[in-house]
Formats: sequence, structure tokens, C-alpha cells
Amino acid sequence: MHTWQRKFISMTSETSARNGAGFMPCQGLYYSPKNHKTKTALIATHYNVDFSEHYLAELMAARGYGFLGWNTRFRGNEGFFLLEHALIDIGAGVRWLREEAGVEKVVILGNSGGGSLMGAYQSQTQGVTMTPTPGLELPEALEDLITADLYVSLCAHSGRPEVLTSWLDPSIIDEIDPTSIDPDLNMYDKRNGPPYSSEFIQKYRTAQESRNHRITDWCHSELHRLDELNMTDRAFNLFRTWADLRLMDGSIDASKREVGRCYAGDPKQANFGPRGIGLTNTLRTWLSMWSLKDSHCRGAPHLNRINLPALIIQSSGDTGVFPSDAESIYNALGSEDKTLKMIDGDHYLIEPIGARKKAADLIANWLADNNAN
Repeated sequence: MHTWQRKFISMTSETSARNGAGFMPCQGLYYSPKNHKTKTALIATHYNVDFSEHYLAELMAARGYGFLGWNTRFRGNEGFFLLEHALIDIGAGVRWLREEAGVEKVVILGNSGGGSLMGAYQSQTQGVTMTPTPGLELPEALEDLITADLYVSLCAHSGRPEVLTSWLDPSIIDEIDPTSIDPDLNMYDKRNGPPYSSEFIQKYRTAQESRNHRITDWCHSELHRLDELNMTDRAFNLFRTWADLRLMDGSIDASKREVGRCYAGDPKQANFGPRGIGLTNTLRTWLSMWSLKDSHCRGAPHLNRINLPALIIQSSGDTGVFPSDAESIYNALGSEDKTLKMIDGDHYLIEPIGARKKAADLIANWLADNNAN
């Protein structure tokens, strides 16, 4: 018999309205212990992935904690993401925990890509520092975000622009032709490795950043061109985003991961297929989420402003988040009270058996140590 219960939560936020078909833009599931009121609850949100049934929700509720698996209006709709509105939607969930669920302590859980999103949320509760997406204005509702009390990072990427750039294939010659390849920058050309030389690694990483910057520059010029035609935005596709050298060379950022695998299976096959992060964008979405120059979804600037007690958990067999990512998050956090824990497991803690329970126990024990019972 379950020792927990769950409840469907849906609402609008200050900058979103109920859809004409009837659904609310902000939706999620609240998990809580049966038969007693909890004083502490976690909230987890992602840029795009549906977190309403997050794998930790039941485990944390069974340990006496509330857990709101929360989705913004951008769940499954990454191509139109705008950070300022996502933060306001997260704020609606935090407010519900405080005012409706009666929670005394809110714990923001930054999991996977959601790590930098939740970091950005907490950062902006301390005062708005982000600038508006080009051509738009910052909503006043950003000034009313409610702060959290504790911060947990779980198998989290450093930031949205950082992870994309690390995965970008810099050998693409023509952005509208996914078959175009510069052989001198092709990580899947055996003449280049693996193993990859230090010279190739440096050249490759520089080229990855250059590709990100070229797309950003094109977005700005395209917005200017469209403005002259009285158009506001346009969509475009981004190809070849499974090309992190660490996928094929286990000596780079060494860990217990399975080399030659990515979240989508075989890296080369995934790289030249249609599935990948950032596949569809508008110009403004690129600038808001993926651009190294423009995006406020980079991790460090927000983490620097977080002074809450913080727990960072990273799995040693992750094929997309690496030890250096966890160390970067730990070092960037402004918190004096912070702890980094490495555990066995893949990115989703499916393997080994019991990995998810171990993560839940780590979090529960840490919360208890921080008087969040």
C-alpha cells in the first residue's frame, strides 16, 4: 500500500492565460505523505521535459516530504521557450506550495537540464539581473518571485548554452545542410581519433564556440531583416548536436560512463539523425536559451548569487553530465554551506538497482540535517 498520495495541480501565471481548448498553461502533480502534513516540499521543473511524474516524487513523499513535479507553458514546446516567462510560471508553483499546500520550506531541485533553470529562478528572486530577450520587455511579475530555502542539484548540466555548445558538431559547413562536413573537424573520422590529441581537442572546442557565436550573429541580423519586413520572428532547425568528444574518448573528463553511448544511443547515428536538443528554434528562443553571448540560461552567473545551503549529487556513469560539470556547479555556487556527492548510476539513476533510492536517502538525510523535516 502506498504511503503517499498525489494531486493534480493546474493554474495560470501572471503572464499566461487559460488556453482556448481549456487547459491551463502551468500543470503538475503534487506528491505528499498520507495522513500527516509535511513542512518541507521540493519543486522540480525542466525547460522542456515533463517533470510531473519525476522519478524522485514518490520516493521523497514516502520519506515524508512534499514533491511538486511542475511544468511551465513550455513543456514539450522548447522551440518557443522564453526564460522570463518560464521563471514566472515556476513562481506560480512555488507560490502554490507556500500558500495552498502550507509548506514552510521550499527546496528547488535542479535536475538534468533543469539545473540551470532552477538556479536562474532562485537567482532572480534575489533581484532581477537578467535583460529582456531582444525586442521584448521584462514582465513586472519577475519582481514578485518567491525565494526558496534550500537548493539541490541532481545530475545537472552547467547551463543550457554550455551543454549545447559542448555537444555541437563544429564540422558542419552549411547550417541548412546536415550532410555537410569539414573532415578536419569531424570527431567521427577515425583519422582524428579517438583518442583525440590535445591539439585536436583545443581546435575542436574553439570551433564549437565559434559555431554558437555564428548562429547568434545570424539570429540578430535576421531579426533586423525581418523587422524591416514587419515580421516579428521565424523558426529554424539546428542539426548535428551529438558531438561531444567525451562521448567517444573516455580519457577526457574520466568517469565510469560507458564510452560510445549517449542519451540517444549510438552517438554517431544520433548526430546524423533528426533527434537532438535545440532541433527547432525561433530566433528569440535561440537568444533566450542557447546563445553563449546572449542567453541568461548560463549556469554560473545565477549560481554565483545563490547563498542557500546546497547539495550537489552527480552520478558517476552519466553519459551526458560529467564530473567537471558537477565540480563547476559546486565551485560556482555562492553558498558557504555546500556539499558534493558522487554516486553510482547512469543519468536517470535507472541502474544500478537502488540508485534512485540512494539519491532519495541522500536528499532526505541532508534535508533533516538542515532542519527541513
